[in-house]
Amino acid sequence: MDTKQLPNLDESVMSALNFFSKNTPPKFNLKITDLPFIIGSGNAYNTGKIIFSQQPAVFANESNLKTKLKAHKKLINAGVIKQAIIISASGEKDAVWEIAEAKKYGLKTILMTCGADSSGAKVADRVLVYRKIAEPQTYNISTYLGMIISVSKEKPEAIKKFLQKIKLPKKFADYNAYSFIVPDEMAEITPMLDIKKHELFGPYLSIRSFSFGDARHAKFVMPWEKELVISLGKNNYFGFKNQRLEINLPKNYGPGLVMALTYYLIGKIQASKKPYYKQNIAKYCLEGPKAYGRKKPFAIIVPGN
Repeated sequence: MDTKQLPNLDESVMSALNFFSKNTPPKFNLKITDLPFIIGSGNAYNTGKIIFSQQPAVFANESNLKTKLKAHKKLINAGVIKQAIIISASGEKDAVWEIAEAKKYGLKTILMTCGADSSGAKVADRVLVYRKIAEPQTYNISTYLGMIISVSKEKPEAIKKFLQKIKLPKKFADYNAYSFIVPDEMAEITPMLDIKKHELFGPYLSIRSFSFGDARHAKFVMPWEKELVISLGKNNYFGFKNQRLEINLPKNYGPGLVMALTYYLIGKIQASKKPYYKQNIAKYCLEGPKAYGRKKPFAIIVPGN
């Protein structure tokens, strides 16, 4: 396919919001009475930290799951930890072995996924299925946004209207670096933005992201006239005064809006720069690492369900 025709991230954000405006994500009805393991890889892990931020839990990813299970064996044997909630957009890749590993310790496994017929769904004890739209490989907007707003109960139409009111500075495209500063309670969003930086720009552009509290710790010792500092709220300290973009959030904002907003702005950055992602994604899908246990290359467009 002609990858030049792929949508930018901001366009896919709006498509996801349009979809969820007409197709409300399922009500999140998972009752948790124990100290669960929350397991995910990449942005699935970050999504878990957002969804379960108000819940005592043990968080693990593909790199430390085996170590953490072993470290918590006594709590598992004592019945303090009874279940593992695995988050995976596809229900494939790491999810399959993560479920198997949790089962070795006798944990009940619950899979949150968009892949109702996935390999993971076939082996998990319970599956919570979410809907998604077709998106370019790695974007994963509708997958995780649907899960997040199913918990936060934010209205997709209201998020969409808010994004449509955003006004970018005239020289938005002229910067070589962009920093995002988000409210402290939304700190778990920042690793998601770091991943988008790697996926869309690799080494070619600087995109940094911090909570307000984190930003205070020597992140802006060296302000640069080529860096635009985008803050979700008032910014009194970070970056040169004429290189700041302040966005005032609505009163009852939630993680869905913050995720959609920051992804939308990264999409606007993507549209203003060379098409690094579009020039490289086909080769990556063909020659890059395959899903665990599979020989087939990734599809450039991940189909919806």
